Amino acid sequence: MNDLAHNSMSASANNHRIDFDTPALQRKRRIRALKDKMARWYVSIGGLAVLGAITLIFFYLAYVVLPMFAGAELESREAQQPAWLAQQEPALLMAVEEQNKVAMRLDAAGRVQFFALKDSAELNNIALPLPQGSRIVSVAQDQPGSRRVVLGLSNGQVLVFEHAYKVSYPNNVKTITPTLDFPFGEAAIALDPQGRALEHVAISQNGDSLMLSASVGAELQLLTISREENLMTGEVSLSEERIALPQIAEPIKSMIIDPRQQWLFVINGKATADVFDLRNKSLNGRYKLLSGEAEVSNVTPLLGGISLMVGDSRGGISQWFMVRDADGKAALTHIRGFQLGDAAITQILPEERRKGFLALDAEGRMGIFHSTAHRTLLVEPVAEGAAIAALSPRANRVLVESNGQLQRYYIDNPHPEISWSALWGKVWYESYDEPKQVWQSTSANSDFEPKMSLAPLTFGTLKAAFYAMLLAAPLAICAAIYTAYFMAPAMRRKVKPVIELMEALPTVILGFFAGLFLAPYVEGHLPGIFSLLLLTPVGVLLAAYAWSRLPERIRLVIPDGWEAALLIPVILLIGAGALGMSGHLENWFFGGDMRLWISNDLGITFDQRNALVVGLAMGFAVIPNIYSIAEDAVFSVPKSLTFGSLALGATPWQTLTRVVILTASPGIFSALMIGMGRAVGETMIVLMATGNTPIMDMNIFQGLRTLAANVAVEMPESEVGSTHYRVLFLSALVLLTFTFVMNTLAELIRTRLRKKYASL
Repeated sequence: MNDLAHNSMSASANNHRIDFDTPALQRKRRIRALKDKMARWYVSIGGLAVLGAITLIFFYLAYVVLPMFAGAELESREAQQPAWLAQQEPALLMAVEEQNKVAMRLDAAGRVQFFALKDSAELNNIALPLPQGSRIVSVAQDQPGSRRVVLGLSNGQVLVFEHAYKVSYPNNVKTITPTLDFPFGEAAIALDPQGRALEHVAISQNGDSLMLSASVGAELQLLTISREENLMTGEVSLSEERIALPQIAEPIKSMIIDPRQQWLFVINGKATADVFDLRNKSLNGRYKLLSGEAEVSNVTPLLGGISLMVGDSRGGISQWFMVRDADGKAALTHIRGFQLGDAAITQILPEERRKGFLALDAEGRMGIFHSTAHRTLLVEPVAEGAAIAALSPRANRVLVESNGQLQRYYIDNPHPEISWSALWGKVWYESYDEPKQVWQSTSANSDFEPKMSLAPLTFGTLKAAFYAMLLAAPLAICAAIYTAYFMAPAMRRKVKPVIELMEALPTVILGFFAGLFLAPYVEGHLPGIFSLLLLTPVGVLLAAYAWSRLPERIRLVIPDGWEAALLIPVILLIGAGALGMSGHLENWFFGGDMRLWISNDLGITFDQRNALVVGLAMGFAVIPNIYSIAEDAVFSVPKSLTFGSLALGATPWQTLTRVVILTASPGIFSALMIGMGRAVGETMIVLMATGNTPIMDMNIFQGLRTLAANVAVEMPESEVGSTHYRVLFLSALVLLTFTFVMNTLAELIRTRLRKKYASL
């Protein structure tokens, strides 16, 4: 009977057994497995796509940046020996016009030959109106970019002319017609009263004032010619004035008049420069240009006429310009040097649009250099022995005459202004009293020296991040610890989403608010702002101490974990009191104006849009990032560690400081690193809330310019493919590298933290 009952129950159980292998369940498992596989592939592909995109961005930025650090390239064309060249006297001067179509050659007989640059075909041959019986003894050009030439003659006179190139379109064909102009007349100008041969000459025209200088041995002659035009009749009148200067002790080798007609540089002896102040008509000083037995072999002004490039007999080239000391006295100062070879420098050809130059030596070697970047871009032989050359205005063609042949070269030198020293080191720029790190990419004048140091921008980026983190880090970390460890769960569920929601606020709104409201408000309430920053933590501590001294029956009225709500009125009262007392504090302690007190009494520069405003605005934007990650890190500390510590007799504060924070420290560090990366990459707030001034000063009351803001401001104005354009890409590469390293390091630490405590 029992066996029958047992069999009956077994059969009933078999009838009610769940079958996990039904077609429907099998189909469901197959679909689930397919979904899991698709999700795994989707996540893997997405992750790889992100890594690939970041890698491509790095490669693209490097592709744009790397050409800046390449040197120059020289490509030669077939040498030509035109028939007319054999009939000419030795060349004194050559030039190439703007379009690289026509070249000019001046010979010792006073004939100007114009010819096609491409095939050396003769275009025009003009004889200069030299006085009867005179010959050319010396020749000099005005500043780079000017086609003005002065000839020193054997009879003590000078002849001034300009070579011009008129463009016309007969029958829709572009035609360049070379001509000679004589702005001060075709008659030669007497410069030496005794009619002696002028061994060296110099010229400088500033507006309607023409200054000419010449030398005979150690004797110096200086003449100023003013040109006036009658607006009614159109008649032009010339007036002359001779300037008497102290005489030179040694024979003169070269002279340069600065384009502003303030300085006259006279090279004499082996390597001595006498500098005359033309406005005071006095000797500024005598300077030794070279050491040892080296002699000056060539002196040429750089574009703008501020710098002198001095070539010597040992193949060296040095840059000099006038520098004022703390007392305002100017002195000729050596700035930097270059080395072409070991033969004497015979010719220096400055570029007409950049601070670069070419140099030729006695052995036919040519070098391409850039002064500001202190770069030697190319050194290559172009002739056998001595030669004379001409550089085109665009610095992409050079014409060399040597041994009765004309040789053309194509120059590829797009980015000479950039070097690692120019980007990150201190550079002695023209008209500066000392080497500095400066960012100034553009200017209105044509002889501008680009200043593209990334150091001020990087400094500004770190400065903005530092002040933002100085405000955001303590507030965010303390708030995260309190929310995760002390706050009631119900209150935490309300506070945490609200703080994280702050991250969704567009930074352009914060920047707009900071620039238009916060900056002027901070300027007008400086004592109140500083009082608020100092009194808020003190007030919170005093309120907490007062709360702890209240009777227990009163403290128990507030549920555990809701005490933070009591701080809201405390903070509001402290804020209202500090800002309300700002005007009185300003009258009591700062003479009614704290800004003037900071500027006048402390000597600290104050800008309305400064780092303090950036710190307040960007700190507000960074707080949600730091808070969210740090709060998750503290909250994820296993409760078993907390309860174990409390069970062993530790107080909640001891448990927090010795267990919770130490366990969560990697996550907190991760939060700080991500917040730092967020602050470094911020654009709109620093763009709108600062003066956008690229200066290197930790002064909290001065503005700044960050890498991101600089890219946003200047990228629309930069020419695609230019040096400025590529430097902006380099700024982006530096910024991306920094933020990538910060975020990667933070994520690695965060992942390690999760793995470490996953089994607890």
